[in-house]
Amino acid sequence: MKKNWLYCTGLTAFILLSGCDDHNQSRDNSAMVLEGSTMGTFWRISLAGVAPERKASLQKAVQQQLDEDDRQLSTWKNDSVLSRFNQYRGSDPQPVSENMADIVSLSLRIGRKTAGAMDITVGPLVNLWGFGPDKQPVKEPTQAQIDAAKALTGLQHLRVIQKAEGAYLQKDLPGLYVDLSTVGEGFATDHLARLMEKEGINSYLVSVGGAVLTRGKNAQGQPWKVAIQKPTDRENAVQAVVDLQGHGISTSGSYRNYYELNGKRISHVIDPVTGRPIQHKLVSATVIATTALEADGWDTGLMVLGEEKAKALALRENLAVYLIEKQGEGFSSWMSPQFKAFIVQP
Repeated sequence: MKKNWLYCTGLTAFILLSGCDDHNQSRDNSAMVLEGSTMGTFWRISLAGVAPERKASLQKAVQQQLDEDDRQLSTWKNDSVLSRFNQYRGSDPQPVSENMADIVSLSLRIGRKTAGAMDITVGPLVNLWGFGPDKQPVKEPTQAQIDAAKALTGLQHLRVIQKAEGAYLQKDLPGLYVDLSTVGEGFATDHLARLMEKEGINSYLVSVGGAVLTRGKNAQGQPWKVAIQKPTDRENAVQAVVDLQGHGISTSGSYRNYYELNGKRISHVIDPVTGRPIQHKLVSATVIATTALEADGWDTGLMVLGEEKAKALALRENLAVYLIEKQGEGFSSWMSPQFKAFIVQP
């Protein structure tokens, strides 16, 4: 999973995804906060204008939905729908939910747009480097091991099939292993937003891990705001603040999710082309899009590409993108023209 660098602020209600205190919530009793854990990360929802007596039922409904999403998408549960597809060694189309078909279809589209930098079949490499269900390696994988894992990857080996009776996934490579963790948080965020709408709630800020989506206003009638955190160990250090205007936002970063191996920092962001963790200077990519799922897909691809290719792609695809690069002992930032429209505080 991605370690997020986002925390979201409102004048009276906060979603702090980095473990900070919700110190302003008590100023307005109409602000309600729901929170819990899912998919190896945390979820949190801030609501405005919702009666306090609804809190218990909403909390239960949210957790039930996230638990069901986890049963669909998890690679850590051997009996999940995705795990069963990964374990299958045949080539016949396998039935999946419409939701999973949608996630894979979007991932394949972004994968093509990023020339394979965003690759949901990179699972064997993720596992090889110790960021999947397998344990962290005690030594760096050999080139032969990397080549063997790469031979089991490739978006061209995966298809989404839509039939009258339902959706299917098909692979033509028996060992293909699909890992949707890079877009799972965005999908879950959108799913919770739809749940809020179904419950008749139209003012909310929803977050799962590093993906966030907002609608309406906070408890004081002001826009929900999201602060992009500086890539430092100070969790309240703000890089920029944005008003999402009903959009989704997601950040992928290499700064915190890593381990040390023989004195070398091993990033969780794996380049499908080299089969190795990224080595470039880009440390954070934030994307604002119509949905959190789409933002969650693009940010990973941009992180893999590195600063120059990410900038070119953002401009070519008219993406709202904010990049943070390592520069000597400090950092520099870049934003696309589309991102500037959301900026409240640079």
